[in-house]
Amino acid sequence: MKISVETSVKAPLAKVWSAYTTPDDIKQWNTASEDWHTTKASVDLRVGGAFTSRMEAKDGSFGFDFAGTYTRIVPGELIEYRFGDRTGAVEFVTDANAVTLRVTFDAESENPVEQQRQGWQAILNNFARHVEKLQ
Repeated sequence: MKISVETSVKAPLAKVWSAYTTPDDIKQWNTASEDWHTTKASVDLRVGGAFTSRMEAKDGSFGFDFAGTYTRIVPGELIEYRFGDRTGAVEFVTDANAVTLRVTFDAESENPVEQQRQGWQAILNNFARHVEKLQ
């Protein structure tokens, strides 16, 4: 099953793309709630290149790595990747006033679909706030 979430970012495409693909930015926006943070991130933005981010509860009680490999990149438009046996895609759709960022990914089996959707949506909402503060 595929899940899609999206957000609209009032910023130029170049800023949106950069914030999505730059490790220092990723560490600032990649969290679903205030009690979590991303402590490490790396990006090798090329087909076959790897990415990883380390998300941890701020109280130190739990953490996990989100990692994968880029499978297709169309600069300013699309990033496709594989993480484990799942796939994901990030689309960057521009209009006159904003960039719509749409993330589509294979659902996992450990958590309910709605919980996954809410978590990924919260991360995208943080992303939009982060980029718009950079203006």
